[in-house]
Parts: sequence; C-alpha cells; structure tokens
Amino acid sequence: MSEEKEIEKIVIEDSGMALDMVQETLETLIETADVSKVYGEPIVHEDTLIIPAAEVLAVAGFGAGYGSGGPEDNGGAGGGAGGGGRTFSRPVAIVIADKNGVRVEPVMDPTKIALTFFTALGFMIATIGKMVSGKRD
Repeated sequence: MSEEKEIEKIVIEDSGMALDMVQETLETLIETADVSKVYGEPIVHEDTLIIPAAEVLAVAGFGAGYGSGGPEDNGGAGGGAGGGGRTFSRPVAIVIADKNGVRVEPVMDPTKIALTFFTALGFMIATIGKMVSGKRD
C-alpha cells in the first residue's frame, strides 16, 4: 500500500509575490552565515579557552515567471516560481587561548585531502593520455 503525501502548493498571483518568496528564502539562507554558525560554543578547560570554528556555505537557485494572454487564450493566465537551496558546514579549525597566547589549530579533513588527491591524479592522467596519444589534425 503506497502512502501519498499531500504537497502544499503556493499560488503566485503576481510577480511581486514571487519576488517576496525569493527574498524570504534568501533571508533564511543568510541567517545560516551568522557568526553563531561559524564559531561553536566556547569550551573552558582549566586555564584554556577552546573555540571550534567551521566553514559554512549556503547555495541557492531561483526562478520565477509570469504570463499573460488574450481573447484567443480565453483570458490567459500566468504565474509560477520555484527555488531551492542548501547549507553545508564542516569543521576547519580550533582556536585555543591559554597562558601562552592564542593559536589556531587546523582540523585535518582526510576525506577532502583524498578527494583533492584523486581529482589532481585524474587530471594528470588525462593530460598525459592526450600527450601520448598525439592527436593530430
């Protein structure tokens, strides 16, 4: 037995309404870049203050439209808007303050290092392959 979900439809009655929706979505994404999302709660351990730091990236895409018509289209109609976005974050460093001063210790991300290595390796192999094949016109 399949379960059907009711999808809420947003009816855009004019282009101004579509722009309002885009603005609201952008404001929500901008809130994700707040300093509280970048720096975690400070941790105090004896005489040491530790502050975790993260990289935050917000991406979004939008589209909107409006139409019109004439008598041949039975009055015509129009509207429509859509959009979406995503926020990513990952730890990048730890700020440490103690009696010796303040220092920033980077957080090593082995997955990102491995992906970078394999991407570079792929480009090198492709370049060498083109050089060896000697494609000529």
